[in-house]
Amino acid sequence: MKPVLLALMFLSEEHRAQMAQSFELVYAPDAAQAAAAIAEHGARITVVLTIGATGLSAAQIDALPALTLICALGAGYENIAVAHAKARGVVVATGAGTNDDCVADHTWGLLIAAQRRILPLDKATRAGIWRTALPLPPNVSHKRLGIIGLGTIGKKIAQRALGFEIEVGYHNRSARTDVPYRYFGDVKALAEWSDFLVVATPGGAGTKHLVNADVLNALGARGVVVNIARGSVIDTAALTAALVEGRIAAAGLDVYESEPAPPAELLDLDNVVLTPHVAGWSPEAVQASVDRFLENARRHLAGEAPVSPL
Repeated sequence: MKPVLLALMFLSEEHRAQMAQSFELVYAPDAAQAAAAIAEHGARITVVLTIGATGLSAAQIDALPALTLICALGAGYENIAVAHAKARGVVVATGAGTNDDCVADHTWGLLIAAQRRILPLDKATRAGIWRTALPLPPNVSHKRLGIIGLGTIGKKIAQRALGFEIEVGYHNRSARTDVPYRYFGDVKALAEWSDFLVVATPGGAGTKHLVNADVLNALGARGVVVNIARGSVIDTAALTAALVEGRIAAAGLDVYESEPAPPAELLDLDNVVLTPHVAGWSPEAVQASVDRFLENARRHLAGEAPVSPL
């Protein structure tokens, strides 16, 4: 008998087939299907695969008496009731490290597009407008980059900054001893120092609206903010006002508070670049995440520690 796996996020047919080689797969990629799956199969489910935004609540954990392992497909786990799971003796693991390069690459795509006004320039070119009739987009190189959250992804973003000869600063809960970058104990102070502010911190209640009106004002009229973390970290109303009023120059957002619905307040602004939470998605990154889950699960079910436990 194969162990029963409950998967709570979208998976391609190929990845479902890959997982079905090792598990009896119960596929429930939305809330209604999840509730029905738990009601029907809850007593038999031993492994849950989810993502940080979907999570797994304490009540859901309690409805799964045979559960021994929860895995997040990516690095985020903000909506998984980790403490409750561990109190139940359930192991929690993530896909940390599997999509760092992809997220860092996408971050720089958003930053460059926002700073160099790539989308408005594309639109102008299609309309037959030549460069002499357009404002000059500023440099990316030789600026200051502030990173909120210098974890594994933040460090990859910082590494790429060096190729642009950019000075890097960062904010964490505490300073790191393994990096040469300037540490700021306060987000507002980091923003005031920065030309570009990148949000790479975990989501959840502890970071909700960490980037607010005061932080955006500190970033200033030539500043660009990029968010590849969680939409909740930036106050959308404050961001919209700052962009409309010219208190910051531009924004690049892969995540937003309204997702999966697009941020309606920002759709008509030409100084915003939007993508649909795909920074960590590429064929290579998703496959690596699936492979990591399967290895985490294999090790756990063999009585070993997962590759990337919490």
